[in-house]
Amino acid sequence: MKLLLPLVCLLFVWALPSDAQNASAQTATQAATQAASQGRVINQVPAILPHRERVAVIGELLTDRLDQLLPKLMRETGIDMWVVINREYNEDPVYLTLVPEPVFAARRTTVLVFFDRGPRKGVERLTVSRYPIPDFYEAAWEGGDLDQQWQRLGEVISKRKPKKIAVNRSPDWPVADGLSASLYDRFMASLSETQQARVVSAEDLVIRWIETRSEKELQVYPQVVAIARAVISEAFSERVITPGVTMPADVAWYIRHRFEELGLAPWFQPYVNVQRPGSNTDPDAPFYGLNDQPIERGDVLHTDVGICYLRLCTDTQEMGYVLRAGEDTVPEGLVNALAEGNRWQDILTGSYVAGRTGNEILAAARQTQREAGIDGSIYTHPLGHFGHAPGPTIGMWDNQGPTPIRGDWPLYADTVYAIEGNIKTGLPEWGGEPVQIKLEQDAVFDGTSVRYLAGRQTQWHVVR
Repeated sequence: MKLLLPLVCLLFVWALPSDAQNASAQTATQAATQAASQGRVINQVPAILPHRERVAVIGELLTDRLDQLLPKLMRETGIDMWVVINREYNEDPVYLTLVPEPVFAARRTTVLVFFDRGPRKGVERLTVSRYPIPDFYEAAWEGGDLDQQWQRLGEVISKRKPKKIAVNRSPDWPVADGLSASLYDRFMASLSETQQARVVSAEDLVIRWIETRSEKELQVYPQVVAIARAVISEAFSERVITPGVTMPADVAWYIRHRFEELGLAPWFQPYVNVQRPGSNTDPDAPFYGLNDQPIERGDVLHTDVGICYLRLCTDTQEMGYVLRAGEDTVPEGLVNALAEGNRWQDILTGSYVAGRTGNEILAAARQTQREAGIDGSIYTHPLGHFGHAPGPTIGMWDNQGPTPIRGDWPLYADTVYAIEGNIKTGLPEWGGEPVQIKLEQDAVFDGTSVRYLAGRQTQWHVVR
């Protein structure tokens, strides 16, 4: 595995924006200035590993997370034993973030046990399962029937005498609620009364595990985001769009098929819509756009796409324009509208301060947005192993006020976000009718500043 790191660096380091390579500690105000300089156009799809070669890279990333990140997070959350139990056809959402490729599912009843023996000895990783997971987990059971498996799990726990036994149960965070009721009952029955009293929710540990990115993952992530942005560039061009003929759904399916052609998994169906004079008749509508008519010259295009590659997910929205006959450039009003969208992004990312909750970031950004006279909405969320990952919710499209519980989660370093929202502004070329600029770009918060992983859209995609 050690021989793999130079290969990973060679494949991915070139994809890092220059800002990312030279980023240094700075204030939140300086962070907004840095973000403004990160415009980047990606016209060529970066290199993508074949499925077979991804296995080793994912294994190295997982080993690093288990060796370096998990002990830190278990101590941070005060958990000395974490037990993850699931079974085939009903996998815990966390399970597939803890096992190597090419594992697709749990086998029968699969049990993982993590026990923190202290800083010197580190976290012990065990599997009490019918099928081993070599190189990643030590097998603590030789096999037998289901009753013997549960008995052995009880023995493993009893021998180690944990102070807290954390399991994945949570009323508020679905990603931390993967232990089924029947498995929970069977698990509790395998414990003594003393051990039962030590069972707690792994909620905080699960969220921190899912939301936190390792240094190695942050080397890879720009490449993943760049792939998604490059495919949007392809789709919003004359290579794909014939004005008067191509439907928005045709472009959406082009994006879907292109990702699949590249061996990438979309985590939702791509979406494309258009705006044109007269289309945005309801000023209070949360979203503008049509998708039931052919794309025409003069149309404003919007897409929303998401992929997962090397277990890292993206969520991206960008805008395009179809030139009218005789036009060589995007109209000035649209150029200014996109710039206002970028200013809105700067206001939001400038409100990121370590320790602030999602609700506090939202309130600060909306206050600054109002003072700047920008009509916009914020609905930003974490990214990582999932497209809609756990962590601080920063507004929702249907709720621009505080979000209970999830909005109260604080902002931590080394976490990634879809900087998502929209602004509405009158367009001179449309007689003052509003256009909506809907943007979503993926960025990392390093504890001090926000950095876009593969740049952000500051120029219009143009269909000539």
